[in-house]
Amino acid sequence: MPGDFSFVSDLPSDWRAGRFVGRVLTQHGPSPMLIVDGIAHDMARVAPTVAQLMDQLPLDPADGIILGPLDSLALPLLSPVDLQCIKACGVTFALSAIERVIEERARGDAGAAADIRGRLEERVGSSIRAVVPGSPEAAALKAALIEDGLWSQYLEVAIGPDAEVFTKAPVLSTVGAGALIGIRSDSTWNNPEPEIVLIVDSRGQAVGATLGNDVNLRDFEGRSALLLGKAKDNNASCALGPLIRLFDNGYTIDDVRNADVTLTIDGPEGYRLEGISAMNQISRDPLDLVRQTLSEHHYPDGFVLFLGTLFAPVQDRDDPGRGFTHKVGDVVTIATPRLGRLTNQVTTSKEAPPWTMGLGAFMDNLAQRGLLAQKVDA
Repeated sequence: MPGDFSFVSDLPSDWRAGRFVGRVLTQHGPSPMLIVDGIAHDMARVAPTVAQLMDQLPLDPADGIILGPLDSLALPLLSPVDLQCIKACGVTFALSAIERVIEERARGDAGAAADIRGRLEERVGSSIRAVVPGSPEAAALKAALIEDGLWSQYLEVAIGPDAEVFTKAPVLSTVGAGALIGIRSDSTWNNPEPEIVLIVDSRGQAVGATLGNDVNLRDFEGRSALLLGKAKDNNASCALGPLIRLFDNGYTIDDVRNADVTLTIDGPEGYRLEGISAMNQISRDPLDLVRQTLSEHHYPDGFVLFLGTLFAPVQDRDDPGRGFTHKVGDVVTIATPRLGRLTNQVTTSKEAPPWTMGLGAFMDNLAQRGLLAQKVDA
């Protein structure tokens, strides 16, 4: 789905210095775009998909077709990924672990959350923030919580040896900057999840990063963790963008580790919520999360990996004690200076434009454009 993207206001602060990858909708179809020194190049004739482009780095922009300065580009912007699997890690911050336990104990009832939050924080306090997942100290905390009857499957992935890794969305279903994002029409307790997302090539190497919104339904997941798929994977429920920033000497994985990701929600009734996710408080290192995602698997087209969020909205919106939930018309802005701003407006998944370009249609489009290599048997 093309987005109404404001290039000037949403670009990274140093967009003329870094190297970026994006996707644009040309008159012929989607094309990968490489941005170097602030100039955008259509790379479709060299690498028809972003997945292929990532495997061919570093590419010479001169092999593409010049589209012009990035800040004056008139083509609609798409989600910056295509054939990559959309993976995500959950409960990677201590605060989010506590909130997941609250969801579970409240059984999806937002009204019960405040009391449970108070009791759990009184017992656990800051101890969960101080332990390294999988360490002897984590095992001791686990034993103490089990003895107190406070253990949870969410605490298992928060401080146990194995991270939570799940598939967020089907290939090609993500939406980009400026697009509508979808919340299920039958959800009454939900929130955005502002995250940094790593781009991993087919060799398992993290080659860049972008911003993402891992839209979440707290009522569905709170009723049962087995409803995670329904809570996470819905039409227009995964936003990425605006661009992928490639790792180089000027932007490295350490910039990801130390980034502050801000979130702003502006509601149609004048409501405003602001939050921040400080990546230096993550419990598991981003590259360890990549390693755990690779595990005993193969990703021939690479994958993208949501790293999780510190942000957990508990500020009341309507009724006291019920915390935050989305309303149709909310404008969600996720930002960090080196990656830019990802802005989307909330609608229901039922009303969001349908996802229509699946793998078959995408391959047909590339074939019609003569972009698929012809392999001839020797």
